[in-house]
Amino acid sequence: MSLEVGGSRSTRREPTQSRGGHANSTQKDPEPGIELTTTQDLCICDDIDIRRECILRSLVIYLNEDPDTFFKEYLASATEDAERDIALTVMGINIIRGDGDRQPEDVGVVIEGIKVLSNVDTVIMGIIMMFGRIYALDLSFPDNLKYTFEFLQKILMNLDGQKLNTKIQQLKIKLFA
Repeated sequence: MSLEVGGSRSTRREPTQSRGGHANSTQKDPEPGIELTTTQDLCICDDIDIRRECILRSLVIYLNEDPDTFFKEYLASATEDAERDIALTVMGINIIRGDGDRQPEDVGVVIEGIKVLSNVDTVIMGIIMMFGRIYALDLSFPDNLKYTFEFLQKILMNLDGQKLNTKIQQLKIKLFA
């Protein structure tokens, strides 16, 4: 599927980083011997759940929002850091991976600094469960991810899809053209 729209002029910008990270990120190269899992690394995998996670991360990046504020990833050996960061998280998905594993050991949903769900099978299932909690508790979407949540709500779930933000409307036109 191509995101290019007819015409000779493209409005898509090329990323400024060569490692496939967020184009506006200030991420530095890791120390030698340390391998980071990037969105590009996840997209190479043949597992459908990992590829779905990759697509969602790519959507967040495409909408110029920071995926690191929503997806909090930790190694299984650093659970103390995870517990500390959960208390500071407004809304997000907590992912704990084993050393070198692509499949998460644990996926949890964090709302208002409390881990409301744990041992969710996949990241995508965690997002679905988070949406259910948001609607059940009548919460508002976080401001730093408003475009991502608007896309999920209005395009993927087709809830109140008539009133779209300009950025989301343009993405919808590109996807359905």
